[in-house]
Amino acid sequence: MKTNPTISDAEITLMMHRAGMRPSVQRIAILSHIGNARTHPSAEEIYNVLKPSMPSLSRTTVYNTLHSLTENRLARVVEIETGLARYDLSAFEPHAHFRCVCCGKIMDVEMNLGEIRLPEGCTLESADVFYKGYCKECGGRTRNADC
Repeated sequence: MKTNPTISDAEITLMMHRAGMRPSVQRIAILSHIGNARTHPSAEEIYNVLKPSMPSLSRTTVYNTLHSLTENRLARVVEIETGLARYDLSAFEPHAHFRCVCCGKIMDVEMNLGEIRLPEGCTLESADVFYKGYCKECGGRTRNADC
């Protein structure tokens, strides 16, 4: 999969303007973290990373911002683990995800959408493909051994 370049705050601001969202320092920081960390963070992870540099940031602000970002299609929810929403930047080219069942690392996987045949009258809004297995670092381990 192609390496995505760092997304600047100016680009994030422009994306928000185009989506009809008012950029704020918190919104820019949250979307920038989602796009640049490439870790598919959860709301709690976003809060924990940004809180030290933004003391006034609240969990409520993070959750409300994530709701607005997904509503405006700037971010999308990736639910690889049942009950845990993770976030990805919508502007990235379509891709699948791989989750290591040992260490929990989530990685992007190149995906060729090719020709998709939907039932007549249906339109595709999104496609979610998830793979689970062992990453390079955990390769020889088994679920019961070192995980």
